Amino acid sequence: MGGITFAVDAVARESVILACIGFLIGGIDDLALDAVYWLGRLRARPDSRVADLTESIAGRIAIFVPAWDEAAVIGPMLATTLARFGDDDFLLYVGAYANDRATIDAVGIVAERDARVRLVIGARPGPTTKADCLNSLWDALQREERAEDWRAAAVAFHDAEDVVHRDELRVYRALLGEYQVVQLPVMPLVDRGSPLVAGHYIDEFAEAHGLRLVARGWLGAPIPLAGVGCAIDRNLIERIAMARGGTPFDADSLTEDYELGLRTAMLGGRQVFARVRDDDGKLIAVAEYFPDNVRDAVRQKTRWMIGIALDGWDRLGWGRAGDWRDHWMRLRDRRAPLSVFVLFIAYLALLAWGASLALHALAGDTAPQPSNALMTLLNINAAMLVWRLAMRAWFTGRAYGFWQALLSLPRALVGNFIALMAARKAVWRYVGALRGRRPQWDKTHHRFPEGVEP
Repeated sequence: MGGITFAVDAVARESVILACIGFLIGGIDDLALDAVYWLGRLRARPDSRVADLTESIAGRIAIFVPAWDEAAVIGPMLATTLARFGDDDFLLYVGAYANDRATIDAVGIVAERDARVRLVIGARPGPTTKADCLNSLWDALQREERAEDWRAAAVAFHDAEDVVHRDELRVYRALLGEYQVVQLPVMPLVDRGSPLVAGHYIDEFAEAHGLRLVARGWLGAPIPLAGVGCAIDRNLIERIAMARGGTPFDADSLTEDYELGLRTAMLGGRQVFARVRDDDGKLIAVAEYFPDNVRDAVRQKTRWMIGIALDGWDRLGWGRAGDWRDHWMRLRDRRAPLSVFVLFIAYLALLAWGASLALHALAGDTAPQPSNALMTLLNINAAMLVWRLAMRAWFTGRAYGFWQALLSLPRALVGNFIALMAARKAVWRYVGALRGRRPQWDKTHHRFPEGVEP
């Protein structure tokens, strides 16, 4: 019994020390970005008004919508987008696959009613990757430009489940004169049937698109794109395609949107994360449902973790030499696996300390007490945890109200569990990719909200 108790005490002591050091480093990193945001808020508010914007570019905007197995949502999405964008000069290029007849039929029904919809069927059977589908759309755009002697002003991106804002193109036309890349916020829809799993996306995006990307823009660091609600100057995409031998997207990438944001910055493209409010004071953003069950959430987080923190590191490196802002942000993007490892150690420490207390109680003696230095470290970490939870609750509440802010506290545990599961799966899939396994479009089930006003 004594040997077991000694071993448990050692595991408890060492795991607590390791977790505390890891949390301290991550907490300081987060506090530094918080400081950038709040100091920036002293100089300027992050949100502007659409009424204050002036159109600076004319011409057609090509909107790319890749679709694999999206028959359930693509029809309503296209109809809503066409109605909300109205008479603006745009074309919708929808990518599908020959072996996905249901999606082809759903797109075809809308295309027959509205000539602004282009159905593009890829050369390879699906699913390939989203990036490969986007390359097919790029080829289709170029063919049509050559055949009809016109040239798009910009290319915008959306997913098959997106609910667009009616002023979205207006923002692009105003900002793409000064900037070459515009990213709008993403606002997950509240799913009453999944307040915890789907709800944790609310908290993450509220903080990411309310604080982190705003601070990143103020720093002048490259802004990763979300793959939806973003637009890029057509000439800049062509430069990326030329640098890559003809196609702008890496067909082997699982997070082509993230990489596209960094690549446009590496080519000197001027970027802006645009938080703009409409005439009613509502944020001009892309709305969509996110996974409402643990299985799909883990699949999605796995894809993000591989593409950004693991595989993307191999392809993108550390960016511009000597640019500490770029290096810092890429380090933050890639810390997810390490953060999850520290989180695992922390949960192990909780179990080990509980077992230690129980064993010593059975033996009738006192469990070892943390040293003064360790207690100080624990108190510092506890204070930083309270601050982080308060920040998340504040940004969630600002976007969704008090009740969702309150729910963000228990949802932090749900997010931790999903991250732990995703990290384990991401490592195994990344190892498989290193052995030559080709990536596929590991998409999740999508839904489009009912009763959306056109």
